[in-house]
Amino acid sequence: MAEAKKSSAPATYADAGVDITSGDRAKQRIKYLAQRTFTKNVLSEIGGFGGLFKLDTAKFKQPVLVSSADGVGTKLKLAFEMGIHHTVGADLVNHCVNDIAVQGATPLFFLDYLATGRLDGEVMAQVVEGLANACHANGCALIGGETAQMPGFYADGEYDLAGFIVGAVEREKLITGAKIKAGDVLIGLPSTGLHTNGYSLARKLFFQKAGYKSSQYVNALGEKAGAALMKTHRSYLSVIRKLTAGGLVAGMAHITGGGITENLPRILPKGICAHVELGSWPVLPVFEHLRELGSVERDEMLRTFNMGVGLIAVIPAEKFRRAKGVLDRAEEKFHVIGRTAKGERKVVYS
Repeated sequence: MAEAKKSSAPATYADAGVDITSGDRAKQRIKYLAQRTFTKNVLSEIGGFGGLFKLDTAKFKQPVLVSSADGVGTKLKLAFEMGIHHTVGADLVNHCVNDIAVQGATPLFFLDYLATGRLDGEVMAQVVEGLANACHANGCALIGGETAQMPGFYADGEYDLAGFIVGAVEREKLITGAKIKAGDVLIGLPSTGLHTNGYSLARKLFFQKAGYKSSQYVNALGEKAGAALMKTHRSYLSVIRKLTAGGLVAGMAHITGGGITENLPRILPKGICAHVELGSWPVLPVFEHLRELGSVERDEMLRTFNMGVGLIAVIPAEKFRRAKGVLDRAEEKFHVIGRTAKGERKVVYS
């Protein structure tokens, strides 16, 4: 039986790859960035065991809390390769904001989780700066989170990023899709690109099948391959507020993983289907090129990518003219992409 080797030097956490001192320095930078997003409702400082947030009871009579958690996914792989870390935080925040905003909720606060093998203070600061800027833009306080160093678990230079958001809506203004009926109009709001979904397939087609480099200019895209894939996930909060302020929507769907095919039915009541007219909106070049590179079938594209539509609002037919006026005055681009009808709860393409 082998005898364990003994060392005269005391073991430290740093020997195992966890630099607590570096982590503490990074936390000071995070604290500064997060405090920029604080509102009068934040009752805690960064660094406590839990974030404290006071719900404004003067604003809400019967508040319903709406929460969501998500991550950035394999889009991070591209961020690592390109050394671009200041946009993935915005991707995460905007994704989570959209998830609760489609239910009528106002974002209140956000918490993040960043895990890495070896902490790089500068990279971490860029990520958190992106989180903080997006939180500020959405009127949401970044009140806490967790940064974990796990040597041997992540490849050097890589990290994972996830977040959790909480918002609130007056109970009578909660939007669930239950009021959707046959004949309602489907309005599609443009996406900026892939947002945060479909990157495993997109990366395979771009970098393995086509052999592109992220810095390579691709004529079919009119830009570099990496730039086309790194466009920031858009927040729809502003336009959602404009529509909901006038009570103009019966339901809204954030088009994320699963595309229109799987996300739109999530808000349809029983006995209602959605007829979506293909060709009624411009498909972004990045999606057309991905389809061509992989000879991807139509249905597979529609259930993997947003195809240029990041959010669908269901507008009662009698309110469509008013909704159009609101969007036109706000200079918000939109496309009428179909209507609802009686039938099985699913999307029917034509």
